[in-house]
Amino acid sequence: MIQQLTSIICRVLFGVAFLLGGLAIWERLARLFGYTILRGSYEPWRLLEFSGVTLLFVIALQLREIKVLLRAKRSE
Repeated sequence: MIQQLTSIICRVLFGVAFLLGGLAIWERLARLFGYTILRGSYEPWRLLEFSGVTLLFVIALQLREIKVLLRAKRSE
């Protein structure tokens, strides 16, 4: 049950991280042409920071899952 929940959370966070990264790229491109998507609510670099933090959580969850699998393999 926990492994399934961890897997779902990892996939969702991974998707969110890439959406934030893509949004940051689109915002930066829009600003090059004088437009804005986010209307100044967040800077593109700030969205990339959020994306990086989200990916950090994904990495931590994946490492935890690997640790559990290795521990289960040793006990066999």
